[in-house]
Amino acid sequence: MKNEQIENTVVTLHSNGWSIRRIARELHISRKRVGRILVSKSALRDTTPQERVRSKKRCESKLDAYKSYIGEILKEYPDITGQRIYEKLREKGFDGEITIVRNYLKRIGEVGSKTPVRMVETDPGQRASHDWSDYHITFTSTGENEKVTFFSYILGYSRRQYISVVEDKTQRTLMRELIAAFIYMDGVPREIKSDNQKACVDRWELGGPVYNRRYLEFATWYLFRPLTITPGNPTENLKVERAFYYLELSFLRGRKFKDRDDLKQQLQQWLHEVSDTHVHTTTKRRPIDLYTEEYPCLQPLPRHHYDTSHITHQVVNQESCIQWKGYQYVVPQKYMYELCPVRITEEELIVYSPDGEQLVAYSLAKEAQRGRYVGVQQKKGKATGPDIKDVISRLKAFSPDMDEYINQLKKHKKTSWGHHLRKLLALKVKYRVEDIILAVRRAHEHRVYDAATIEGFLNNNSESRYNRLLIQRRKNKDNEQ
Repeated sequence: MKNEQIENTVVTLHSNGWSIRRIARELHISRKRVGRILVSKSALRDTTPQERVRSKKRCESKLDAYKSYIGEILKEYPDITGQRIYEKLREKGFDGEITIVRNYLKRIGEVGSKTPVRMVETDPGQRASHDWSDYHITFTSTGENEKVTFFSYILGYSRRQYISVVEDKTQRTLMRELIAAFIYMDGVPREIKSDNQKACVDRWELGGPVYNRRYLEFATWYLFRPLTITPGNPTENLKVERAFYYLELSFLRGRKFKDRDDLKQQLQQWLHEVSDTHVHTTTKRRPIDLYTEEYPCLQPLPRHHYDTSHITHQVVNQESCIQWKGYQYVVPQKYMYELCPVRITEEELIVYSPDGEQLVAYSLAKEAQRGRYVGVQQKKGKATGPDIKDVISRLKAFSPDMDEYINQLKKHKKTSWGHHLRKLLALKVKYRVEDIILAVRRAHEHRVYDAATIEGFLNNNSESRYNRLLIQRRKNKDNEQ
């Protein structure tokens, strides 16, 4: 029976000058066995691996003479079928059966040329990628199978990712989600790679992409260079493709979701507790650990974020209103039949005069809201919600920082600041006061004045009602405080 320990002892003792007889007597084995061990090990050391491996005897095939021709066919016609290849071979005099052709095509992997797939590694802070992916999810509250679109953004070095559920794949949604990703990562890479979606690339000319003008403006605002993949080569953006594969395996499988809100809540929890902390199969490290190395290399966020609002021009109708998505937004009567600029944000609709003066600003009507008109004077005594003076007093009690933020909010939201303050106070039900104060300070630093952004920041960064909010901030900002 083969025993590696005995073989090692025999070889080492013999190399030290022991005789075969002495080794056999010492190890209590026969001299013939000692001799066999020494001969076999000497032969292995004196021959190369190629000499020891027996080459497989290859039988000639009728297809051998036509393999180079098959390669030429595949190069010219990558999508050709095996049946058509067999027909072309018959024209050249091939007298074999189609089975041997199919087996050969299966053995080489695919009908078409093979291109190696290689992962491109980048320096910290150099590149990020983004993409969309659709999945069909059955929600338990309705039992209906719905199409859900996910947006993914991943840093190339650390593999830390930001994923969100979106309603569409428009350019406005893309820019809004990229801004959210920049805030989530607290920085911007020097390059961002996408596929050839219309939101980024208008067309290809002379072998190069022609980027969308507004997307280029957005890239210039955040100081990154846009990149895209070659048409028909999705593997060039492999990191974000693998991120969706990981999302499907680790998050979507084996989970149930009540509705879209429940899906978004579980997704945020999964990003923090699983995606950030799992050991990546390529880097062999946790994304959150590599992110601490990549973070100082990211470009800082600008003082003001890019305006993603939708700008359009509409004629004030005979009801002295601007119509938008089924609702009528009231405009002063003297502007009837005038062509007015209209700016629609995520929360507001703002109407300007033909000269550019702001006329009115309304919070967007919510879906299924009662009444067709927005902006009609309501009868006194029907106001809802707490008194605004009481709201301001309670917010100021949070921290002295709230006073300045309230003043700035009034300045930037001249017609809807009361709505934002009430919504800000309502966050106390779900989040700690300390967390709200930190989020307000963060918003004030970036000159963002609306309650929805603060709520989104809290939702992305706070784990539960009673846990401290973990905010990673640049060292210089910490030092300033």
